[in-house]
Amino acid sequence: MDAWILDESPGEYRWGQIDLPPLGDGDVRIRVVASALNHMDLWVMRGAPRPPRPHVPGCDVAGVVTEVGSAVINTSIGDEVVINPGVSPVEEIIAWGNNSPMAPGFQIYGEHTWGGHATYAQAPARNVVSRPAGRTWAECAAYPLAYLTAYRMLKRARLAPGETALVVGIGSGVSCAALAIARHMGAEVVVTSRSENKRVEALGMGARAAYDSAADKWPVQADVVVESVGPATWQQSVRSLKPGGRLVVCGSTSGPTAEISMSRLFFKQHEIIGSTMGSYQEFAEVTRLIGAGLAVTIDQTVPLAEYRAALHRLETGQQLGKIVLTHPEGA
Repeated sequence: MDAWILDESPGEYRWGQIDLPPLGDGDVRIRVVASALNHMDLWVMRGAPRPPRPHVPGCDVAGVVTEVGSAVINTSIGDEVVINPGVSPVEEIIAWGNNSPMAPGFQIYGEHTWGGHATYAQAPARNVVSRPAGRTWAECAAYPLAYLTAYRMLKRARLAPGETALVVGIGSGVSCAALAIARHMGAEVVVTSRSENKRVEALGMGARAAYDSAADKWPVQADVVVESVGPATWQQSVRSLKPGGRLVVCGSTSGPTAEISMSRLFFKQHEIIGSTMGSYQEFAEVTRLIGAGLAVTIDQTVPLAEYRAALHRLETGQQLGKIVLTHPEGA
């Protein structure tokens, strides 16, 4: 099949042909109609993490089923589907339930496994769900990883109706998803960005207020802060918490290490909560929300051949929402 391929990590992607892996008894093969970029596409290029090589990237995938394994009973050829990017062994789903992303066997589709920036993608049948009705292919490719991540973050942070949620660094897929989901949950949402244009756009997306991320202090006291930037905004984020507030973090695009004032942490009785991806139950809940019309923010839809240019846009932080790749019809 044709694919974007990473031969070495660190390394650069190349466009070429690569043999499809054998289809397992419990797997599904999909002709990809649309796939979407994530920061994982950049991280595996840098060797942090280093995937098995050769590697085909792409955590977010939507397409049409072309083949099913001999043990697959609930998915058929011709089904229009979306791949859940959080992959857990069956025994860990049973043992850990909604906390299966915490279990040792948890994998991210497109990192530990081949992804979907290719003609075809394969996934365990348990990770394949029906395409939400009424949504475009681009929207179906845009929501899986970002919306699953944001949904679990807000659930773990116990965001309640009427509370204030601060979303730091609006522009990423996760931050745009957090804005949409927090509003759906009945919260008032405040955002930050270094970009004036993004701040204006966020107000149009329903944010109550938008502040410059570069400011020393943001004029907000939040019940929940959604963080994915890291050390560049960490101090402002912590100072923006109300007493008893919860800071939930899923990533650190500005670096791996942040400092915290221990006295502020215990005097203000703050909580710092880590969160990664989501469970099968949470993905089903997110997919229902998408099917019910939850807003999906798409920055650009570009052809698969323009992957490198799309990566540059992601790497330089120009995007507001998800960058989606459309795949050649009938490839």
